[in-house]
Amino acid sequence: MRIDVLTLFPRMFEGPMGESIIGKAREKGLLELNVSNFRDFSDNKHQNVDDYPYGGGAGMLLKVQPVYDNLQKIEAASPETKKRVVLLDPAGKPFNQAMAEEFSKEEHLVFICGHYEGYDERIRSLVTDEVSLGDYVLTGGELGAMVMIDATVRLRPEVLGNKLSAQTDSHSTGLLEHPQYTRPAIFNGMEVPAVLMNGNHRLIEAWQLKESLRRTYLRRPDMLEKIELTPEMVKMLEEIKQESGSE
Repeated sequence: MRIDVLTLFPRMFEGPMGESIIGKAREKGLLELNVSNFRDFSDNKHQNVDDYPYGGGAGMLLKVQPVYDNLQKIEAASPETKKRVVLLDPAGKPFNQAMAEEFSKEEHLVFICGHYEGYDERIRSLVTDEVSLGDYVLTGGELGAMVMIDATVRLRPEVLGNKLSAQTDSHSTGLLEHPQYTRPAIFNGMEVPAVLMNGNHRLIEAWQLKESLRRTYLRRPDMLEKIELTPEMVKMLEEIKQESGSE
């Protein structure tokens, strides 16, 4: 997978994108990450990339020309790839796990990190997606791009050591992940549930499903409205409600 990032602050990506899972993916050749400063593509001697909005208004807007020229260079460098160009924008579609899974299937992603008050509207004609990290405003799109890259790349084949890890993550299944334990079996009087140590995989899987449902019901009940419950899950959910004293 190839990812290009257009930003005014390329050094922000040096640390986070060189460590942990993303760093290892780059070392293994599973990810090619290129970060460019679109200020380098400014067509004026002062390298300005922003200007006052027509019609007045607060703040400055990013100009279309530097972004356009930067995208043209990326296209010239890899004309053979199909590119998905993502504009980081508060008005964009909220980023979620389903979108990360969708992005992970692409061969070439391009992220445009905004700054200042906003964009020249014509920049939107250059992109395929407008995406927001959440309902809040950051000083720029860099942190959002890094979060999206991390969430996306870890879903690529061979990036995680255990391919089942991503499949059982919270949100990947539509439920929050069940509680997990490791050694010791008893710590400060707190014991690992006996079912996890009896070796009966059928009972363990049933316990894990029920506890995923329990955690989702108690912490994120809104998530249950978005998935189709099997008869087994419906029965478990009724038991959970009775056990928690609700309904």
